[in-house]
Amino acid sequence: QVQLVESGGGLVQPGGSLRLSCVVSGSIISIDAMAWYRQAPGKQRELVAIITSSGTTNYADSVKGRFAISRDNAKNTVYLQMNSLEPEDTAVYYCNADRVLIPGKYLTHNWGQGTQVIVSS
Repeated sequence: QVQLVESGGGLVQPGGSLRLSCVVSGSIISIDAMAWYRQAPGKQRELVAIITSSGTTNYADSVKGRFAISRDNAKNTVYLQMNSLEPEDTAVYYCNADRVLIPGKYLTHNWGQGTQVIVSS
C-alpha cells in the first residue's frame, strides 16, 4: 500500500560524495522514523542512519562524521548525504520507513528495493 524508491547510487572514487534519496508514495498521513540500511556482499544488513519525525538522528559508528541523514516531510522523502566515501562503504543501500500511517492503519517494515553504491578507484 506504500512504495519506497531509492535513487542516487552509483560508482564513486574513494573520498568522493553521493547523495541518496528515498521517496515514499501512497496515501500517507504521516511517517515516523525513517532510516537507511546497507548490506555489503557476504555481510549482514546493518543500520547506517535513522531519523525520527522530529529530526533526531543516530548513526552507525562507522559513518559518524561522514554521513548525514535528513528528511523532507512535505515530500515524504529521506536523504543520505555521504561524504569521504571509503571502499568499505560499498553496499546496496536500502531505505526503510519504520511506521507509516495510512487511512485506517499503520504500516511497518516498509522497504525500498535498494540502490547500489560502489566506492572504488
